[in-house]
Amino acid sequence: MKSLTVAVQMDPIQAIKIAGDSTFALLLEAQARGHKLKFYTPDRLSMRDSRVFAPMQDLVVRDVVGDHCSLGEPVRTDLSDVDVVLLRQDPPFDMAYVTSTHLLERVHPHTLVVNDPAHVRNAPEKIMVTLFPDLMPPTLITRDREAIEQFRDEHGEIVMKPLYGNGGAAVFKTGAKDPNFGSLFDLFSTLFREPWVVQRFLPAVVKGDKRIILVDGEPLGGVNRVPAENDIRSNMVRGGAAETTQLTPREKEICDRIGPTLKERGLLFVGIDVIDGHLTEINVTSPTGLRAIKRLGGPDLSKAIWDRIEAKRG
Repeated sequence: MKSLTVAVQMDPIQAIKIAGDSTFALLLEAQARGHKLKFYTPDRLSMRDSRVFAPMQDLVVRDVVGDHCSLGEPVRTDLSDVDVVLLRQDPPFDMAYVTSTHLLERVHPHTLVVNDPAHVRNAPEKIMVTLFPDLMPPTLITRDREAIEQFRDEHGEIVMKPLYGNGGAAVFKTGAKDPNFGSLFDLFSTLFREPWVVQRFLPAVVKGDKRIILVDGEPLGGVNRVPAENDIRSNMVRGGAAETTQLTPREKEICDRIGPTLKERGLLFVGIDVIDGHLTEINVTSPTGLRAIKRLGGPDLSKAIWDRIEAKRG
């Protein structure tokens, strides 16, 4: 394979925690294959006369805590002059994020953007999953109090979370007679203009929320994330503990159902969340889990991802 020029669009690389960062894993593997790395942050994107530019810095990465990267001087670069752009900035999935997908759409697929920016824009994690309602727990998307109360009356314990949230932030469990529900509703109404996701609470979350990685629609590995005591959130950034895992027949069925849709939409690197056989999210913006899977003795999925990228670049 010829050497590719790979630009990564991400948050400041100097501030990442490399032990669990999937973007860093992808960069290490790209560098090991001889690809040339460049770095820029999404706020530096510009479009002039339909051409998209960013001041890019040459990037060298090292798997050394406290000394994990070196950056060159910024050089204004046309994105059509690079081979691959890794779209890897973290959510929130706000209008700034949406705008960056519009700009990247101008260069894709001449420059391969991973994941496809148009489908990233059109498939927010907590909305795309609703394409498969029979795989999900009962789910309501709304900001209407009456609708939420009817849903709570039907299902008892429910979980409320922001539609465009990430990392387990602002995820709450509430019950049928919770005296804090009114205050929680007021808080959500103040903080979020968008509808919220309301789902039936799955008690089996105490046994884990499984993150499964699909590469070009194919499930290649997973990690079980067990919430900390007295918390329903399993995200590792919220104290969840990672455990080795194998896919159950039900989880394989879920992957078989959604895999063709992911592949068709150019969503090459995807992480899905499954609790007790229920699909809860399809993460396409900046999925994580690569380093945890490898650390627990699983495959190095960054290799599989780069195999697919290189195949697409010919």
